[in-house]
This record gives sequence, structure tokens and C-alpha cells, in this order.
Amino acid sequence: MALLTILFCIILLVLLVSWAKVNPFLAFLIVSIAAGLFLGIPINKVTAAVQKGIGDILGQLVIIIVLGAMLGKLVAVSGAAQKIAEMLVKAFGEKYIQWALVAAGFIIGIPLFYGIGFVLMVPLIFSVVYKYKLPAVYIGLPMLASLSVTHGFLPPHPSPTALITMFHASMPTTFIYGFIIAVPAIILAGPVFASTLKKIPSEPLATFRAEEIPQDKLPGAFNSFFAALLPVLLLMITAAFPYLHIHNAHILKLAAFIGDPPIVMLIALIWGTYALGIKQGNTLGKLAVSYSDAIKDIALILLIIGGSGAFKEVLTVSGVSGQIASALQQSLNLQPLILGWLIAAIIRVSLGSATVAGLTAAGIVAPLVLSGHVNPNLMVLSIGAGSLAFSHVNDSGFWLFKEYFNLSIKDTFRSWSVMESLVSVIGLAGVLVLNQFV
Repeated sequence: MALLTILFCIILLVLLVSWAKVNPFLAFLIVSIAAGLFLGIPINKVTAAVQKGIGDILGQLVIIIVLGAMLGKLVAVSGAAQKIAEMLVKAFGEKYIQWALVAAGFIIGIPLFYGIGFVLMVPLIFSVVYKYKLPAVYIGLPMLASLSVTHGFLPPHPSPTALITMFHASMPTTFIYGFIIAVPAIILAGPVFASTLKKIPSEPLATFRAEEIPQDKLPGAFNSFFAALLPVLLLMITAAFPYLHIHNAHILKLAAFIGDPPIVMLIALIWGTYALGIKQGNTLGKLAVSYSDAIKDIALILLIIGGSGAFKEVLTVSGVSGQIASALQQSLNLQPLILGWLIAAIIRVSLGSATVAGLTAAGIVAPLVLSGHVNPNLMVLSIGAGSLAFSHVNDSGFWLFKEYFNLSIKDTFRSWSVMESLVSVIGLAGVLVLNQFV
């Protein structure tokens, strides 16, 4: 009966978001309360469980996600992203321009949230397409594959960051594993797959060609790369620190403090504020406006994450979460990493939102992870890969790609949807390979 109740609640969530067009946070709130009542949680404790779930997950994530959004906005509005793309195109040359854009998408995609990255990078893609008279989908899809992979696999993006917290995984370790998996996923789903799409007709709309920032207004190459990649560098140093065999207690405490993800993001933002803001002649007041805009950009994402935390807490308090994980594993007889991927993929296809898919799946499989039956870092990546599966008409990314590139529905399925599915399947394969060695 409990499993049927949860199935009903997930279907209700799908219908509320995709059919009734209810705000995802409200949908999570309604479904969480309904699930609590149906699963037998005392009526006077249902709201307490919902509040605790929201507070627990947001209390650990707000700093990281908000600071990450601010840094991403700064990288965008300062011209650092444009500078990075231009430098890479120049370094790779016209012959390998597609690979330059892939590298640019990956570097810029780490600090930028997906929606911001898409809107920012597409005009750069179109600039290259018009300048060198190249097929738009062939050139553009690999860069967008990079953005998609960073969105699904790598912190500080919302879904993987939330999953790391829920599973008590290590952010530096997850980032390194994610990087290892991301490279082949991007190559195969990006340049290799795009080579089959050269003949897709695409005339990008002139409306979406943004004006480039003048060269004399752009930050320097070093400042652009360093500011965008500083969180990555700090996380990698933190991951490598235990292998340096340093035993001084004060140094170890300082390293642990600096390597704490909120501190990593704060250091990166402070540096970025100086290097990409003040040094470029901007005032703190002007930067504050950009940072406020960044918070507005991710406000709904934070609420969705909070809602998913409420749903997870209700499942935990009712005791049904462990039953679901055990029943699914026994009935499907699947390895836990494959199970996590499959649940995320089913919810992704149903709802369209990668973030909602990842967080909902995490709430269901959390008992398997927390009981020690699976590597938590790899489960983050497995669910992240599943959350990217088969983007179609219920996903805003599908329509963004279609409209920006001025494609037919058929060609959007043939290019965008297949690319997202390849990223998902290759990501799962990478996770399973890594699981044999770690």
C-alpha cells in the first residue's frame, strides 16, 4: 500500500508540473503534505516534517548556490566568458574551432548556471557560424553538450550539489570523478555525434545575436580564466591535500577551512569581484545590482530544492523511503547505481526538469546510499546522468534549442534529444567503469 501511495504521489507531482503547469515548489509542497497524510504521519507532525526537510537541505546549500550564481553572473556581465571563448578559438585555430567552443563551454559551464550559460553562449556560437560560414547545429551542439554535462554532473550546480549534501558525499571527490566521466561524455555526445548533423538546415534567428562587448572593455585573459576556474582549483587542491602527508595540526585545520565549499565559493567571489569588477572600473554598487539579479535568477531553483527536501523528509519520517529502495532493488534486481539512474531518467522523461528529476530520485534511493551499500560520490553522478536523459517537449531546454537555432521539431529531436540521451547513457557507463576501481 505504501508503494502505491508513493507511486500516486509521484504521478500527482508529474501531472501538477507538466499538465496543470503548477509552480514546481508548490507542487512539491502539495505532494509532500499529501504523502505525509496518506503514509500515516500524525496530522500535527506533517508540517513539521515539511519544514524540517526544507530547512535541512537549504541550510547546507543556500550559501554555495547563491555565491555560485553571483560568480556566474559576474563572469557573464564582465565579458570574462566572451574573453575565454575568444582566446580558445584563437588558440585552437579555425580548423579545430569546434573543439575550442567545446572547451569554452566546459570552462564557462562550471561557474555558470545552465540557463544563463545557454543564453550567454549561443550568441558566441552564432558569431562563429556567421564569421566562418559553418553549419550551426554542427558547431553549436558540442558546446551545449559541455554545458549540459557540467549542469548534471559537476558542483557547484544545484542538483549535484544538493545530492552531495543528501548522500554525505565529498564535493572535491565527486568533482574529480565527475570530471573523469564528463570528458568522454562530452567528446562522444558532442563533436563525434555532431559530425553526423552537418546537413541539418538551420538559420539562427538574428534576434538572438547579442552585441559583443568591445575588446577594450574586456578583462584580461588571465583574470578571466583564473576567476572562472578558481572554485575548481581550490576544490582540486583540497582533494589532493591529504596525499601531501602534512601533519601540522594548524595547517590541516586551515586547509579544511579553506576547502569547505561555502568558503571556496566566497573566496572565488571576493577575488572575482576585484579582478572582474573593481579592477575593470565597476563600483560595488553596480556589482551589487548584478548580484541581486543573480539571486533572482536562481530563486525558483532554491525553492524547488527546498520542496524536494520536504518530500525526502516525509518519506524518511514515514519509514517508507527504505521500503521503496529495498522493494525496487529486489523487484528489478538492479545494481544500486543503475537503479538510481533509471529512477532519475523516468522522472526526467515525465517532468522535463533535470533538477527535479535528480532531487526526487535522490529522496527515493537515499537509504541505499546512507546504509553504505554504494559509493555516495558515484551515486551523485549516476543520478545526475539519469536526470539528463531524453530531453523532449516538456523540457524548456528543448524549446530554447529549437527556437534559437530555428529548427523543426523533427530536427530538434534528432539533434538535441539524442545528444542529451547520449550524455546520460555514456555518463552511466562511466560511473559503472569507475565503480570497478574506486
